[in-house]
Amino acid sequence: MKVTMMHGAGGEVMGELLQTLTKFRHNNAGGIGLEAMDDGAVIPFQGNNLVFTTDSHVVRPIFFPGGDIGRIAVCGTINDLAMMGGKPIALSCGMIIEEGFEIADLVKIVASMDDALGEAGANLVTGDTKVMERGAIDGIVINTAGIGIAKNVVRDNGLVPGDVIIVSGSLGDHGMAIMAHREGFDLGEQIKSDVAPLWGMVEKALDAGTIHAMKDPTRGGFASAINEMARKSGVCVRIQEEKLPVKKSVMSAAAMLGIDPLEVANEGKVIMGVPPSHADSILSALRKHMYGRDASVVGTVTKGAHVIMETAIGGERYIEPPLGDPVPRVC
Repeated sequence: MKVTMMHGAGGEVMGELLQTLTKFRHNNAGGIGLEAMDDGAVIPFQGNNLVFTTDSHVVRPIFFPGGDIGRIAVCGTINDLAMMGGKPIALSCGMIIEEGFEIADLVKIVASMDDALGEAGANLVTGDTKVMERGAIDGIVINTAGIGIAKNVVRDNGLVPGDVIIVSGSLGDHGMAIMAHREGFDLGEQIKSDVAPLWGMVEKALDAGTIHAMKDPTRGGFASAINEMARKSGVCVRIQEEKLPVKKSVMSAAAMLGIDPLEVANEGKVIMGVPPSHADSILSALRKHMYGRDASVVGTVTKGAHVIMETAIGGERYIEPPLGDPVPRVC
């Protein structure tokens, strides 16, 4: 058996591979380690919760409506820290660049990274650069790692019956923007990537109330993320289809391409499980932030298992975790 593109797509196939690859004896520094398969690790240090995460980024095309590989690289790491309740402090950056890559494009990418860092109040403090011969890679690959500090650690496995599920905005924007651009659809400004650093918004939400669980729906989209949260928490999640925020332009493009918008990546959204008594205050905090204006309650948590969609016509169906990402090479 050999590695395929499905093994890197964020779905069930990737999960099976990671279970095989993560059986290290030395994977935990006394807090939350690799075995948790969360958005990052938590390392207790001198009374602080240090949050640590790393991610590698391969995007095609490198520049797309709403962003580029540099912005995704910074935002992806900042958002993984934020999902654990971590205020981003410092990032590293490793670049592998193909021979012949345009230096002008590299300058644009670095400038985009700097803008995203400024939004989040974080700093790029160390890095590495390698150049590969032409054809060895597809343009550029970027790895970023980050550290942050969490007052209160949030996990993706903390859902409890009675919680309500909040999403911070429209789903499917990033994956459909990439796919539409690849297919040559001229949709103007109707579909743009949502790539954004979320710490500022998440910080406001954390100050507004209790958050039991949090995750950003990147590879595999909402369907993958909500299933992972439900499975790890040992609960059932019931989603109301008519409350899911999906833009009409995204729905139309998804229908043309035969893709479920709930299964494609988002790069500027968060899923939260919160007590119902705190839902209004957290929603208010999210909606006051530029990246959370369309935040809404989309479901509830009950006893049981699985993720169930209550459809607009009164029926029910399972929201299954995707086997892989229908739009590869997006983050």
